[in-house]
Amino acid sequence: MTRIALIQQNFIDELISEAERAETIYILVSFAMNSGVSLLLPALRHAAERGAEIKICTGDYLYITQPGALEQLLELEAHAELRLWESRGRSFHPKMYWFDHGAERTLYVGSSNLSKSALSTGVEWNLGVSGEEAETAVQEAEESFLRLFYDEQTIPLNAETVKRYRSRHEEHRASLPPWAKETTEESETQLMYGVESGAGYGKESPPVYETPVEPHGPQIDALEALKTTVEEGYPRALVVMATGLGKTYLAAFFAVGYKRILFVAHREEILTQAAASFQRVMPEKTAGFYDGKRKETEADFTFASVFTFAGEKRLQQFPPDAFDLIIVDEFHHAAAASYQRLLAYFQPEFLLGLTATPYRLDGNDVFALCDGNVAFEMDFTEAIEIGALAPFSYYGIYDDTDYSTVTWLGTRYDAEELAEVQLQEHAAAQVYEAWEKHRQTRTLAFCSSIRQASFLAAHFQQMGVRAEALHSGPGSMAREEAVARLHNGTIDVVFTVDLFNEGTDIPAVDTLLFVRPTESLTIFTQQIGRGLRLHDGKERCHVIDLIGNYKNADTKLQVLSREPNERKKSVEPAVPSFCDVHLETGVIDLIAEMRRRLQPKKERMKALFQELKEELGRRPTYLELYRLRFQGRYTIRPSFPSFPDFLHAAGELSDTEAAALHEGGDWLRMVEKTAMSKSYKMVVIQAMLARGPARWMEPITPEDTAPFFLHYLTETLYRRQDLQDKANKHWSEDDLPAVIRTLRQMPFPKLGAPAVFDGETLDTGLHVTEENAAILYDWTDQISQYRLETYFERKYERKE
Repeated sequence: MTRIALIQQNFIDELISEAERAETIYILVSFAMNSGVSLLLPALRHAAERGAEIKICTGDYLYITQPGALEQLLELEAHAELRLWESRGRSFHPKMYWFDHGAERTLYVGSSNLSKSALSTGVEWNLGVSGEEAETAVQEAEESFLRLFYDEQTIPLNAETVKRYRSRHEEHRASLPPWAKETTEESETQLMYGVESGAGYGKESPPVYETPVEPHGPQIDALEALKTTVEEGYPRALVVMATGLGKTYLAAFFAVGYKRILFVAHREEILTQAAASFQRVMPEKTAGFYDGKRKETEADFTFASVFTFAGEKRLQQFPPDAFDLIIVDEFHHAAAASYQRLLAYFQPEFLLGLTATPYRLDGNDVFALCDGNVAFEMDFTEAIEIGALAPFSYYGIYDDTDYSTVTWLGTRYDAEELAEVQLQEHAAAQVYEAWEKHRQTRTLAFCSSIRQASFLAAHFQQMGVRAEALHSGPGSMAREEAVARLHNGTIDVVFTVDLFNEGTDIPAVDTLLFVRPTESLTIFTQQIGRGLRLHDGKERCHVIDLIGNYKNADTKLQVLSREPNERKKSVEPAVPSFCDVHLETGVIDLIAEMRRRLQPKKERMKALFQELKEELGRRPTYLELYRLRFQGRYTIRPSFPSFPDFLHAAGELSDTEAAALHEGGDWLRMVEKTAMSKSYKMVVIQAMLARGPARWMEPITPEDTAPFFLHYLTETLYRRQDLQDKANKHWSEDDLPAVIRTLRQMPFPKLGAPAVFDGETLDTGLHVTEENAAILYDWTDQISQYRLETYFERKYERKE
């Protein structure tokens, strides 16, 4: 039976009634006020207590949402997912309440935000639908909500992010002039296709470019590396390959031999292209799609939207071992919450992550998800060296725009303020002059916003250039048409906003134009890759980049370097063979000055820690800090004696923790700095910790340690590689006496003070309170885990 009801008063009664019996509750509102949250919170609390799945998303648009309302919602944090949409100057007006009762589902859409008046006495219209005939709309609402909920434009709500929002809310309401509080109405984004892409783009087919169906070049090397990785016992791995080297075909070749395969991506066009690639490699296999409209689960290959798996019920329709191989494309997105549940739920034989973005720049967050195992890496600079991608000529043009007047919001510039400085005639003239001087035949231009793309396209058209703006707003050309016309040369320039970071390629593009601040080195790397594909008649790609005094201006050139982590006094990077860099004098002077003003190393490390703490909503662990921020750039030592010493310097320790550090600091510093020619010392410390927080400091003997030691090092092939001496390479359970003899010789006597080995037992030398012992246990575990991961990472790093 279908139910359709218009609710004009006391909407709260409907919501409470629904929440009291719902198994799943999704709420999406533009604004949340103290009064509205107070009305609904008791019902939500009761739902959480009985195990209902709860997801709530509200927005920061015009900073109307009250910080107190968010703080009230944090009462549900342990039992619900809470996220905040960062509007970045764009209008945000959705109101949706969605309930799943098991037997039926109900959807409410209308005008009511989370405020007392909107939910009770105000003039509001809300339409509620349920039943068989409404199921299509209810299902589409679920899918659309999950896309938006996990979009990169949302952030998790926790104590740190609410604290940040409160600060911005107060600053905004107190100081911003009236014009900054206004915004134009723009079409809402179909979020699966990116922040600035339009609904339906994924359904358009780009031109087909033939790709060999046999592995070639870097694909052969990557397949060999993956084979070795599987043999060494790794359950997951990351492959970093530049755009244009055939990551999807590599995945298809690797998938041969696996029975059930799940390929996950966040864009429909990626799924469609991947399915075509897999079926060219294995035409005898069947392919099915699992997304908002299709549930084809019986195929050999399943190509799924990550958003479809965002709801717990969808996941539970599959057993955890349903797939032998899971492939996650554009793996740099995998740290997003939308991927986390999927990766935690499924238990495949092997998980393969694919990305074009090197983790050593600012994509560090993906490293943790592949257990620190990068099986193969070839960035675009290496690919250019071997002739697999086109070389580039880079032109750094000085941009005299003063970006210091634009508010920096932690990871990006304020959208409205940025538009104010960009939408100037002299700025457009400067862009046109640079382009006219250095362009070739087909240009892809990357802009900050829809308004800037439209503004520059109009300016270029006035100059007689065949230019178009491609975006999700009114008046944009369809992407299929724009791609085709740029490919065949009937358009000279396409101005776009993030549409071509991932997915569709246009090999014929031979000029890239950057007219936006580089806020993310990851995105900049992806965008550079758009112009490097080989194509008949294309000798090289011209990269025209307007560089001003914006964030990352002093570090972005490392993307072009063969050695991005190498310190150089020169501003110009060491580019690959056949490439060249041309920097205007103003750019050279600007970057040199920015480098002179750079924070001291210790302060940069503390700033990265605080940034990650805010992102996670809690204090990061040692491994999280290493994986998510420090990888390839910073290490705790020698700047700090140990990780807890770093925390102390960053003002992160409580009085109790500071006292524990004072008592046990010598032990922690020894664990942090003791030399490691093998993993043995840290394995012994892990054996001590395995006895638990209450007993870990008790003296331990080689006899106590040997079973754990042997199991740890023989559990996986890659660890067993640390047992390659003639005496121990074939150790098994029958060899415990030999293990004990080895432990007596090394590492027991070699740990260092304050630890003492008397020939029979190893003593930590610690004499601390029970409370401090628990704190030192946790820190010892964090440091030893970090040292083990970095040891094996260095030992088996493929330097090629």
